[in-house]
Amino acid sequence: MAKHLKKKRILFAILMLLIAFTLIGMRIHAARALNDRTQDQAITTVNVIKAPGGPASEEIVLPGNVRPWHEAPIYARTNGYLKQWYTGMGTHVKTGQLMAEIDTPEIDAQLHQAIADLATAKANNDLAQITATRWEALLKTDSVSKQETDEKIGDAKAKAAALASAQANVDRLKDLESFKRVVAPFDGVVTARLTDIGALINSGSTTGQVLFQLSQHNKLRVYVSVPENYAYAITPDMEADITFTEHSDHSYKATLYHTAEGIDNTTRTELIEFLVENNKYEILPGGFADVHMKLAAHDTNIRLPVNALLFRKEGLQVATIDANNKVLLKSVKMGRDFGNSVEILSGIEPQEIVIVNPPDSLSNGQAVRVAEAADKHDDKDMKK
Repeated sequence: MAKHLKKKRILFAILMLLIAFTLIGMRIHAARALNDRTQDQAITTVNVIKAPGGPASEEIVLPGNVRPWHEAPIYARTNGYLKQWYTGMGTHVKTGQLMAEIDTPEIDAQLHQAIADLATAKANNDLAQITATRWEALLKTDSVSKQETDEKIGDAKAKAAALASAQANVDRLKDLESFKRVVAPFDGVVTARLTDIGALINSGSTTGQVLFQLSQHNKLRVYVSVPENYAYAITPDMEADITFTEHSDHSYKATLYHTAEGIDNTTRTELIEFLVENNKYEILPGGFADVHMKLAAHDTNIRLPVNALLFRKEGLQVATIDANNKVLLKSVKMGRDFGNSVEILSGIEPQEIVIVNPPDSLSNGQAVRVAEAADKHDDKDMKK
């Protein structure tokens, strides 16, 4: 009996030891698992993308100022009163077509007087020339003195000069008379008539008023101010699509006509000029248009989302990771800002793995865990 009891006690002790060892083993395993989990959770988890190259070309849309091919205010070249006008607003005119006539009574009277003065000057000149010829003949026979002959010759030259002056005055007044007819300097459309019959007309652009506004817009000039960072991409054979609010269902082809070939110091833009055909007169000058231009991108063009940038005392940086998931901070140079993304000019290469939304505490050589494969994130942030 005692022997049997002793055996039971030994078995119970062994069982207790087994239970104790099992509990200790479970506690050690749990501690190790907790330690591994703690260390695992201490590793920063990051989202990444592959640094994408920018597009080979990009489209920008800039406002354009639409102007006629030719545009001119029509002033009078003589004084008087408007006798009649023949072209009103919206009239299509040809070069040399009569637009208005001016009544010029003062110029008419001056012309009549000038013609009479010309006749007097001609008569005086004829007499002076005959007299000079006669005195030169008499001088050969010593019938007159040399002094008197020279005086007659000098008088004849003065009368000839007076005749030329009188003739020039007549020609000037005839030109002024011709300005009574206001004619179109080029083919175009009268966009404004700013005078009426009986109105007092003064010549010139300083004292006179505009009689008509003439515009030639079968072709149009579209002026665009291109920002400095896009000016490099303007090429001589460049084309653009022009759209207008009033013609939203249609775009018009435009070709580059001129460039300023310089940057404006105030606006930091380059002024360029496009040519648009407008033979059907569908587009009205004086308005604004949207100019769609396709520009070639930089050779080394990388774009990153703005949430991939780190702003630190070392300057602008990007966090990349190597094959061992270790962080490598790289200083980069930023180019153009596109709002949700920026252009990176140098510092990283295309297809490098870049961390997006990097924590501020990130440091060089730090181990990180990639949340998802980089190829699943390609261009996701760029499309937002």
